[in-house]
Amino acid sequence: MIIKRVVLDSRPGVTGVPVAENFRMEDATIPDKIADGQVKVRTLCLSVDPYMRCRMNEDSGSDYLVAWKVSEVADGGGIGVVEESKNAQFAAGDIVTGFSWPWQTKAILDGRELEKLDPQLVSGHLSYFLGAAGLTGLTSLLGIREKGHVSPGANQTMVVSGAAGACGSVAGQIGLLEGCSRVVGICGTDEKCSILVSEMGFDAAINYKKENVTQRLRELCPAGVDVYFDNVGGDISEAVISQMNPNSHIILCGQISQYNKNVPYPPPLSPAIEEIRKAQNITRERFLVLNYKDKYPASIVQLCQWIKEGKLKVRETVVQGLENIGAFQSMMTGGNIGKQIVVVSE
Repeated sequence: MIIKRVVLDSRPGVTGVPVAENFRMEDATIPDKIADGQVKVRTLCLSVDPYMRCRMNEDSGSDYLVAWKVSEVADGGGIGVVEESKNAQFAAGDIVTGFSWPWQTKAILDGRELEKLDPQLVSGHLSYFLGAAGLTGLTSLLGIREKGHVSPGANQTMVVSGAAGACGSVAGQIGLLEGCSRVVGICGTDEKCSILVSEMGFDAAINYKKENVTQRLRELCPAGVDVYFDNVGGDISEAVISQMNPNSHIILCGQISQYNKNVPYPPPLSPAIEEIRKAQNITRERFLVLNYKDKYPASIVQLCQWIKEGKLKVRETVVQGLENIGAFQSMMTGGNIGKQIVVVSE
């Protein structure tokens, strides 16, 4: 069977910025027959995320992210429909998802790497399972619950960087749902700031490209910062940390500003900010959502309930067609609003 797929054509270099030409669309062949335990799937949608920038390097810099190989198919979170099954857990017509879904129109996958989805949980909006009702939402919810130490009624202020992105936009809303009294987002355009406040319930937002982040944080967080959901690292994070209260908490989700730099993960803070962190007893522990798989089922039910109730607003940036690889460049650098989805087929 002939299928279409996207492969990594070249690497941008450790400090380079990804471009569309780093990927290549090509024809490939998959077997007509499947083996015991396998399923044949048609891809419906794929997730493209900033962390994938690390996978474009020869060394991903992480012990849990496998680097993509040149001239081999890229992969990530995906959703598809089962067309044929030799696995007792799945039948033709089932909707399934996997974390290592190949970027191709159809695939033969090991059923052990897939999970069956219930479309009714998201009212048929399947792509939500790649975002607010999937790993993105789980990262936000469990990050806040496991590392944020939010206590309802404690009058805590949360700051979220990369606040208009997939995790950031969800995390700010969950911070309020979990009991924070105030949430301030940091992002890069006036449009994003407006959406965070008007649609997603943030109390305020800072455009770091136009405003003085340190000064605006003093104005918007007069009682200091108690919880920081860190998606970006770099100068923005150091500005936030400098205004955090004693015994406060950093949820270390991502460091997107550092992904095109040759630094370890998590990147070290400058000596002055590290001194502040230690003096204020601010926790900054690496958070990996994959370590909390036992909490996934109950957490997904909670996320879906919030979405259905309208308490958790979802934004997606959608690209139609696997062939539109030009969009991958901006997606890899987190330049869009909300979760970034490629629809491969309906």
